[in-house]
Amino acid sequence: MAWSKIILTILCSGLTLPVFSWGFYVHRLINRYAVFLLPPEMLVLYKPHIDFLSEHAVDPDKRRYILPLEGARHYIDIDRYGAAPYPLLPRDWKEAVARYSEDTLQAYGIVPWWIEIMVRRLTAAFKERNQARILKLSAEIGHYISDAHVPLHASSNHNGQLTNQQGIHGLWESRGPELLAEKEWDFLVGKADYIKNTSQYAWSRVLESATAADSVLTLERKLTDRFPADQKYAFENRNGMIIKQYSSRYAIMYDQALNNMAERRFRQSVYATASYWYTAWVNAGQPDLSTLSLAGFSDAETKEFEELNTLWSQERIKGRSCD
Repeated sequence: MAWSKIILTILCSGLTLPVFSWGFYVHRLINRYAVFLLPPEMLVLYKPHIDFLSEHAVDPDKRRYILPLEGARHYIDIDRYGAAPYPLLPRDWKEAVARYSEDTLQAYGIVPWWIEIMVRRLTAAFKERNQARILKLSAEIGHYISDAHVPLHASSNHNGQLTNQQGIHGLWESRGPELLAEKEWDFLVGKADYIKNTSQYAWSRVLESATAADSVLTLERKLTDRFPADQKYAFENRNGMIIKQYSSRYAIMYDQALNNMAERRFRQSVYATASYWYTAWVNAGQPDLSTLSLAGFSDAETKEFEELNTLWSQERIKGRSCD
């Protein structure tokens, strides 16, 4: 086995699995299913480009090891700001900066504020009738919205590192969903709705995640206490390599202990993503998407995608990332 694969195998094993958001597989699935919640007036654009929206749902995660500021856009360690419902933390960005400083906010994560920035950008793209930008921003805002639904993205104990539960992040958002999503989960979510207050909506999802984080950690600890230690992990094939990861039985029992929480948050992520897309379109005046230019991405935009994939591939070879 090549040294790069050996390093990647070690880094992808159990306790040292890097922290991603939902995992590449689920992020792609969320954007794909969100398309089918849109009204016909939006489907004329989104459905023909469903593969793009799905594939580029993971671009923000690819940038996390490349752009220093990217990581903070995926989470918020909200427990750093006191106790629920965190009344001392202003929901308005300028007020929050005035109280805590921008450095502090960046250090503890900015996902609810970043979602608001992204929805403004998407609204502007609709107003400009810029097809390429609409698709790019739609793919990426879906990622951040979905991240806000992950309980451990709203906790400073984001990978169980404070409670000797390292690896729990990947267990909740990647291992379980990859085993169960297409076999067990219900993808019938409904239709996209208009969000009257996009900032308030994002904060509500974050607060729900923060509340759920305790169960995510506590129930895993209880399951570990009663689960045979030699059966918690297994060596299984992943992307053509044999790696150590949580056993299928353990991951499924954990999902059952949580009463299918991951599925519920997945469904809510699909609904929220479609609703943000729909809201941005409505706020832009509901432009006719059937008459947008069918031109592809510019040379500069295409080069940007290619460079991102190249840099990401290099990080994988170095063993710093797993998908």
